[in-house]
Amino acid sequence: MKRTMNKLVLMGAIMGVSASAWAGNITVKGSDTLVILAQKWAEVYMAKNPGTKIQVTGGGSGVGLAALQNKTTDLANSSRKIRPKEIEACIRAFGKRPTEYKVAMDGLSVYVNADNPVKELTLEQLEQIFTGKVKNWKQVGGNDAPITVYSRENSSGTYEFFKEHVLKGRDFASSAQTMPGTAAVLQAVAKDKNGIGYGGAAYGQGAKHLAVKKDANSPAVEPSEKTVVDGTYPIWRYLFVYINPALDKGEVAAYLKWIRSDDGQSVVKDIGYFPLPERQREN
Repeated sequence: MKRTMNKLVLMGAIMGVSASAWAGNITVKGSDTLVILAQKWAEVYMAKNPGTKIQVTGGGSGVGLAALQNKTTDLANSSRKIRPKEIEACIRAFGKRPTEYKVAMDGLSVYVNADNPVKELTLEQLEQIFTGKVKNWKQVGGNDAPITVYSRENSSGTYEFFKEHVLKGRDFASSAQTMPGTAAVLQAVAKDKNGIGYGGAAYGQGAKHLAVKKDANSPAVEPSEKTVVDGTYPIWRYLFVYINPALDKGEVAAYLKWIRSDDGQSVVKDIGYFPLPERQREN
């Protein structure tokens, strides 16, 4: 039965059929950061609502938002805010701005190998490392060893957020190794004693996350529910779902409402991200 369902979904993708064409099926595409959470949401929701089928795929925030514009997904997951040009493309495609839902919070984490003695870095040091200005761990209090930078592909919302908020718009080091997803970044760092990478807070298994300082005179802060919600962790962000307003009804609307309910937000915490404060859960 599972193989049959997967074949149907694949046929739909090949034929370019709109996601909404599949009766009783909700399609979700986009952010690699969100994919593990979206898969768990789908699993829990389908167990409670056996008449609903939810298909979740990743690919990156940019890929999900492009699919929304092309009407090949119902929901687009994104780890960054939608860009003005993407809003314009959606308006051309379906006549309205897409509806934005905040669905969780994340402390974008910086990961190093578990044996790396470095425990904390400032935002400036992170910028210097990831742009290639600092190339050796001894320059930031570590061992005398070359730094290996692991990054994400440029379709990733996490890549764009990190570039904007940590690198201040500067380019990543030309030597940075581009990985296909956050899990791949973490796997590489876990194996490379000189590696450093970044990704969502839920992906930390096998590596060590660093505490981050806003500047040399600020305290080092680790990502946690408290520090992300109160903004003291310097690299916090919202995670989003975008939808064509015309599809925001029926089963899709019920699913979105459940995601932002206490039940849905408990899944957020179980996965390793941080629930939205109640005051920020849209009705």
